[in-house]
Amino acid sequence: MPFIRVSYLEQRYSEQQLKAISEGIMHALIEHFNVPEEDCFQVFHAHRASEFFYSRHYLNIERTDGLLYIQITLKSGRTTEQKTSFYRKLATDLSAAVPIRPEDVFVVLVDNEFEDWTFGSGIAQMLSRPATQAEVSG
Repeated sequence: MPFIRVSYLEQRYSEQQLKAISEGIMHALIEHFNVPEEDCFQVFHAHRASEFFYSRHYLNIERTDGLLYIQITLKSGRTTEQKTSFYRKLATDLSAAVPIRPEDVFVVLVDNEFEDWTFGSGIAQMLSRPATQAEVSG
């Protein structure tokens, strides 16, 4: 049940590249966090240069205007090992598919709980039915 927001500079990526980014994120989520394949909720935001700020050298990582901010809201419970392997896999896969520099893949995971979600109809669906293992992980 992750919800993904991806922000980038407008006109930086083509429609095909954005599709590859979307697919790369989903593949890494499925592989590392056991997210169900059909559990895909993503929003992409293109920003004008006047709306997009970042440090080009923070923590000695050289960033470019190809920077992607990827914010993933998901159920808590992942281990540090799962998270760090997810970061590596995502940067490597996006670097190969788009291409994008691994240094330009900026990820933030935001943990929350089942009661923090409604998938529509004003119902907390994850509370009102037994969860499968994949949903618990998602």
